[in-house]
This record gives sequence, C-alpha cells and structure tokens, in this order.
Amino acid sequence: MIRAIIIDDEANNQELISNLLGAYAENIQVVAIANSVETAYVAITEHHPDLIFLDIQMPDGTGFDLLKKFEKINFKIIFVTAHQEFAIEAFKYCALDYLLKPLSPANLIEAVKKVEESISSEDLNLKLKTLLSNITEPGKNKKKIVLKTMERIYSVDINDIIRFESDGGYTKVFLVDGKRIMVSRTMKEFDDLLLDAGFLRVHHSHLINMNHLFCFEKGEGHVVMKDEAIVPVSNRKKDHLLELLNML
Repeated sequence: MIRAIIIDDEANNQELISNLLGAYAENIQVVAIANSVETAYVAITEHHPDLIFLDIQMPDGTGFDLLKKFEKINFKIIFVTAHQEFAIEAFKYCALDYLLKPLSPANLIEAVKKVEESISSEDLNLKLKTLLSNITEPGKNKKKIVLKTMERIYSVDINDIIRFESDGGYTKVFLVDGKRIMVSRTMKEFDDLLLDAGFLRVHHSHLINMNHLFCFEKGEGHVVMKDEAIVPVSNRKKDHLLELLNML
C-alpha cells in the first residue's frame, strides 16, 4: 500500500483527488490532507508518506517553499495545479508528474501508475543490492536459524542450507550434509526471514541459497545447485536472477 498526503488549499480539490484515488487507485491510502505549507510540513513529518499530491499556490507560500524545508526528499511528488508556468521548476524536484487542473481521472491514473512502477523498481533494486552484498560477503551475516518439527528442534547454520522447497502447507529444508528437514512453516516466512542472508526466491515453490548455486541453465529454465539438485526458475524470476548474476 502506497501512503499518500493530499496538499491543496481548496476543499473541493482535496475531495476530488481523494474521491478519484478511492475509485481508481486502490493501492493508494490517503493518510492525511493538508491545506497550507505549514500544515503540510507537519503532516509529512508525522506520517512519512511515500507520495504527496502537491498544489503550488497556497495561502502561506508555495509547494516549492514546502519542499525546501526538507533536507532530503524521500517521497514521490505529483504536482496538481492550475499553474502551467511552474512545470520546469517542479521537475527540478524530480516530480513524477505535473497535472493541470481541472484534473481528469485518466491523467491521475497514469500518474499513479508511474508512482507504482517507480516504487516497485526501487524496491527490487534495493533487494538485489542487499542480496548481492550478502552473496559477495557471506561471512558477515553468518547466523543460525531454528527449525522445528514435531519431534525435534534443530539449530542450523544458515550457510549450511542449500535450498527450501514448498510441499503443501510444509517446507522441506535441504542441507549440505544431505539431510532434509520438514517444517510446518510457509515459504513466504523463510523468504522474508532470509533476504539478508543471500537467499533468492526463484519460483513460488523454491527458495535457494545463492552461495550454493552452481549454474543457471538459461535454455532449460532451471538452476543447478552444488548438490546437483535441479530447481525450476519461473519466467517472472528469470530476469531478476540474470540481473543479479550479471552484477557479480
């Protein structure tokens, strides 16, 4: 969910943007509405939004005055204004879009799509950089993970795990010594837990330790692990895997 703040001094414009987002952008959550530079600064500081819809002319200053208050702008900006002449200055602040009033649903939908694509791309790049760091420096994050079965509790070095494979409501864990442990945890839990340990989800049913990857058979669409296990790579994950391997 993308957290957004609407900043506009006219109540009808606030309502229009909010209604359009509610109708056409279900991934946007409006967390605050502000009507001045001062109230907008307070709202941004308090709510830490991912996105702001920003008018330019307000009673106590401009949208640019608001942006100058921040040493670092870590949110996306869509300007929504009746003033076309400020467009060049707006894009100096890396605005994703500059929408002119009266606002049309089509233009708003297109602007929101840009935001979603931008945030998705940044998230992927961050994950790849994190994964790359953990593959090239595996020792720095060495730690153990606890695996529980009905009969036993295992303490396993993460570097000793080759891969995970989903099996219904269970997950099979494959270790370097050939052992397999079946646990009642989902693949998503391990995916979230092990991102910072050099693991990559290459398929909805498979999570691999990149430090135990032997090769990627591009034509076959699978990877071969160091224990000679063959693991399928989904079409959706191929580009991510290739991008990561090209960075090594």
